[in-house]
Amino acid sequence: MTPYSNLLAELDVWFKSGIAAAGPGIVPCTAGCTACCHGPFDISPADAALVAEGARRLPPDQREAMLATARSQVARYAEVMPEWKRPWNVTALGEEQFDVVSEALADLPCPALGENGACRIYAHRPATCRLMGLALVTPEGELLENACPIQTDFPVYEALPPTPFDLLRFEYEAEEVDEVVLADGWCVTTVAGAVLR
Repeated sequence: MTPYSNLLAELDVWFKSGIAAAGPGIVPCTAGCTACCHGPFDISPADAALVAEGARRLPPDQREAMLATARSQVARYAEVMPEWKRPWNVTALGEEQFDVVSEALADLPCPALGENGACRIYAHRPATCRLMGLALVTPEGELLENACPIQTDFPVYEALPPTPFDLLRFEYEAEEVDEVVLADGWCVTTVAGAVLR
């Protein structure tokens, strides 16, 4: 089984190659841009374990700030969906119900987002975050569109062609990691759910 860190490193290489192909100053994804860092989103069991590890490694003041934001966020989950409780399992809740939560809380900052606009756990950020900012095309021709919420502000960026990546292979190998961490009690959850486990 491929270590999960190696799989994520492949995503990082994909993203860097897309930025290089675009040319200097075209892709606006830089430290301080937080457009995609709001609202709860689902992360895989492997990513949940990764996020929790990143939170554990933070200095105490940063870890407590992240935990406080996570506690505040799950309190809002309860307001929107009272039946959804720890461990905030997205699969158990169901996609439609989770969409209701996500849409209602779309403006909430991610618990990992620091006051300076940087990710507190950047090296431990989930695959979802690493896939943001560029369109992707698989060897089979499947297109994953760029989900950047501000791309229309940058016409040249918005018009970039997709960057090739073998997403199906990545997902297959990531599922093998998920099976292992599922046995350790991790589930599909959110960043807040992961750090509060």
